[in-house]
Amino acid sequence: MADRIAELLAELQRRNPGEEEFHQSVTEVLASIGPVLSRHPELDRHRTIERICEPERQIIFRVPWTDDHGEIRINRGFRVEFNSALGPFKGGLRFHPSVTLGTVKFLGFEQTFKNALTGMPLGGAKGGADFDPKGRSDGEVMRFCQSFMTELYRHIGEYTDVPAGDIGVGQREIGYLFGQYKRITNRYEAGTITGKGIEWGGAHVRTEATGYGTVIFAREMLNARGQDIEGMSCSVSGSGNVAIFAIEKAHQLGAKVIACSDSTTAVHDPAGIDLDLLKQVKLVERARLTEYVDRRAGSEVIPDGGIWSVPVDMAMPCATQNELHEADAKVLVANGVKAVVEGANMPTTPDATALLTDSGVAFGPAKAANAGGVATSALEMQQDASRDSWSFGYTEQRLTEIMKSIHRTCFDAAAEYGDPGNYVLGANVVGFLRVSRAMVALGVI
Repeated sequence: MADRIAELLAELQRRNPGEEEFHQSVTEVLASIGPVLSRHPELDRHRTIERICEPERQIIFRVPWTDDHGEIRINRGFRVEFNSALGPFKGGLRFHPSVTLGTVKFLGFEQTFKNALTGMPLGGAKGGADFDPKGRSDGEVMRFCQSFMTELYRHIGEYTDVPAGDIGVGQREIGYLFGQYKRITNRYEAGTITGKGIEWGGAHVRTEATGYGTVIFAREMLNARGQDIEGMSCSVSGSGNVAIFAIEKAHQLGAKVIACSDSTTAVHDPAGIDLDLLKQVKLVERARLTEYVDRRAGSEVIPDGGIWSVPVDMAMPCATQNELHEADAKVLVANGVKAVVEGANMPTTPDATALLTDSGVAFGPAKAANAGGVATSALEMQQDASRDSWSFGYTEQRLTEIMKSIHRTCFDAAAEYGDPGNYVLGANVVGFLRVSRAMVALGVI
């Protein structure tokens, strides 16, 4: 079986040259599923691995728009519809200069397994553009989003493909995108896109869901080890929605977050991050974290942006892919970290992951730990379909139940396949089995 997996990886790298993030995400999954294929050879006979690793559809398109000075700008848009065996394609849109086809493919591949872990009828997809909304006026962002949706609209729908937000795509961008979809189609299909405002088809908790879910998963993981999140010190990289609401939920559960970061600055606040001030600086003013330090007595900028140098009980990388490296992991382990939980998508490099798990650190992989966002998007789709609106408390209760279920299935699968407590193994096994069995049932498609 090891030779079979090696051949698959070599062929995948040959057919997808230069897409290192995609190679990394596939390698991590394939490294886990040898025992699954040995136990279920029928899945291999149906070539489910090859089919899962090949997107059903890859869409690349030009996005022309006009800036505030009347200059024509050109960006590139992407949508990779990866797998729809379990339900309509579902996954976010990322607007950032770093977005490439390889980035979107890795995210779509991860999304397929993440969505499967929720137990909800969702396929996997991802999309975006190499457009940077930072520093752009509302008018420029609106014109870009309208141009982007003018192409994308023909590929999406509530039973086909349901986009959502991601890095660079918040409620403002979702509003412009949905407005253009409504304008072009002449249909108010609220279930076509998630992350909408509460007043126009959105769901309570959606903004908070990924960060909340990450911390709920962390609590369950710690409880399984006989540990308690209450009283723990934490560091959280990033300062977008995922990071901010991970901080909020950590504080609610009795932990204390003492370090956070943005793309240019890391901050240490020994008294605990002032969440109200952080929200004001990052969500309202969209300013840099240096503003936080200027207004918060006792806080300081961490030299060289080294957020992982701060000794903590739990670290939560919530910024972007491959942000926590092996050298960072060594520092965390030396400082006595007990858990690392991924709020971003694949934020820990393979070497760092191996070092952490080999050192006995509880490790929560992204496809399990940050699935709360897409789970709550599915709850938003349910409300849209029934023309209903649920309370914050009820929606958060549903989110909590889903995250507990994800933890339980990953924990049980890891034990069943011989490595108790290995959530990377458990998540990959459960996701692969659910998607593969559905693909076999649907035939050779």
